[in-house]
Amino acid sequence: MAWRASALAGAVLAAVLLCAPSAAAPDSPQGAQFFPHLVYRSGPYAPYGIPLADGVADYLTLINRRDGGIGGVPIAWEECDTGYNTDRGVECYERLKARGPTGAAAVLPLSTGITYALIERGAADRIPVFSSGYGRADVSDGRVFPYAVNAPASYWTGIDAAVSHIAMELGGPERLRGRKIAYVYHDSAFGKEPLPMLEALRGLLGFEMRSFPVAPPGLDQRTVWTQIARHYRPDYVILWGWGVQNSTALREAAAAGYPADRMIGVWWAGSELDVRPVGGTAVGYKAVAFHAAGADLPVIRAIREQVHARGLGAGDPGQIGTVLYNRGVFNAAVLVEAIRTAQGKYGRKPLTGAQVAWGFDHLDLTAEQLAERGLDGFMQPLRITCADHEGIAPLHVQQWDGARWLDVSGPIEPRRALIRKLVEESARRFAAERKIEPRACDQKP
Repeated sequence: MAWRASALAGAVLAAVLLCAPSAAAPDSPQGAQFFPHLVYRSGPYAPYGIPLADGVADYLTLINRRDGGIGGVPIAWEECDTGYNTDRGVECYERLKARGPTGAAAVLPLSTGITYALIERGAADRIPVFSSGYGRADVSDGRVFPYAVNAPASYWTGIDAAVSHIAMELGGPERLRGRKIAYVYHDSAFGKEPLPMLEALRGLLGFEMRSFPVAPPGLDQRTVWTQIARHYRPDYVILWGWGVQNSTALREAAAAGYPADRMIGVWWAGSELDVRPVGGTAVGYKAVAFHAAGADLPVIRAIREQVHARGLGAGDPGQIGTVLYNRGVFNAAVLVEAIRTAQGKYGRKPLTGAQVAWGFDHLDLTAEQLAERGLDGFMQPLRITCADHEGIAPLHVQQWDGARWLDVSGPIEPRRALIRKLVEESARRFAAERKIEPRACDQKP
């Protein structure tokens, strides 16, 4: 698919529709569907967390205003600022998980560390933990992780796409043998998560690899880039960074003489906030993506016209259409569709987390459905099953031209068999350690 560049009283309902954080159900015969929204509008990563949070809030406001909610059931949510801190994230979850008429429908942690901390809590509470494009890769195995979802792609699928694109740039997978790849990563669970898949790919394709951890927040990288550019001299660099680490990496790479067009980042290292601070230095830099960037998309135009034009936007309208804002929209859209799917079985009413988990298990977003919801051109069809909580959708690579992100790869097909093999092996170990009996699923992954 080609991507175009493209609440218990009426007063509380008004607050929800204005995107003000709210924990209660609005004045509706059926009440409202509630979910806690973990955000980071403060702390060292606030500039990155704010557009994410705004994208989620604006899309939910659009659904409330345009559609009257999901199947006629309004959505209520409450933001809780974690500051990107795991302990605070757990506190937010515990405080909000029982809010609303049926408790939390799901939780969006927006942090790999918080996701790790909530996976088992969510399972015990029967509340889905939706970590879209982050968190543990092995939660793709829904038999072991029935209440964790990482659609449409895990970090293992992301690193696979990065390596596939590098191979394409070099002339094919066979041309990778003997070549050097440097892996520069945020020294945290987020940065370490792709390593098993990267090692598997190294063994399969025969490239050399050296890892370079960067202590967060990542302001001191001069030594790393001196080692890379002047000593290791790799054919390509994969950047698995977050926050100011990314713009610092581009700046230090240029200072050391390493070209931006030989660098490819994860989707958390591919936003305007990563490239604009360094100006022309970033031209040519690439990043993996799983949704479209830009404001010329039906869903983004609808938000601008029906939410921001009416003074109901959650934040700065200048962020509309940016990568991280659009990612917030993506998160909210998948959550809404999981709830809509669950309503098909349980009825149009506020649903429990367990019922919404069934919705995730049976989510099948076709191209026709995406067009009906104004999501065409923005995201690809997505199908999740009981056994496969990722969907392993094809990914894209986008490149910064100095003004915008352009799709330069077309769909990149993942190595599904290899990814699934590693997922099942890791999930099996987790289940054995925790003495979890995997659930039976009718459909194979």
